[in-house]
Amino acid sequence: MYRTADAPRRTASPRARSGADGNERLTAITGAVLLVLFAAEGVTLLQLRGLLYWHYFIGLLLIGPVCVKIGSTVYRFTRYYTRHPDYVRKGPPAPLLRLLGPFVILTSVGVLGTGVALGLTGSPTYAGIPLLLLHKASFVLWAAVMTVHVLAYVWRLPALVGADLQASRGRRALGAVGGRGLRWSITVVGLGGGLVAAMAGAHLAADWSWFR
Repeated sequence: MYRTADAPRRTASPRARSGADGNERLTAITGAVLLVLFAAEGVTLLQLRGLLYWHYFIGLLLIGPVCVKIGSTVYRFTRYYTRHPDYVRKGPPAPLLRLLGPFVILTSVGVLGTGVALGLTGSPTYAGIPLLLLHKASFVLWAAVMTVHVLAYVWRLPALVGADLQASRGRRALGAVGGRGLRWSITVVGLGGGLVAAMAGAHLAADWSWFR
């Protein structure tokens, strides 16, 4: 039987829209979490000597969500360049943001990696490697590229995150994207992993008593 011209059109099912759209929402949810944690970490910089423990704690807590964010971004990159139809339809980021993407990842890994190394060694220099200098330098570079990254995407976060938090069935049906439970589970697992790292390693701040 053929559909008449005035028959209602079928909308794509949530399952059919769970690929690139779901990935975009996971990236947005994780980005919102990271914005809150980055802001809290920034507060510790205002009085680093007195808040060194919390600087370590939040820095280690960031590891989990950052890994989730990098994973979702790399996954989108891979699916797009392997020509998956859903990701090709979604399209790539703007050229400048595509150029900055690898630097956002590298500087994020640099800041967190040197921070962890400082905690484990308890020294600003280890085996001739100026860890503290590298930590500061990577932070400056990270702040520069992250400022552009955040300004480009922050305006989209409320709509993307809000769409996944809608409680009304009618509104959820209109904007549903499959995999909602999985997205939030991944976010919680990322935070949980970061929390385990923070609880296990924040005490390393005590090794920097000379810094106080």
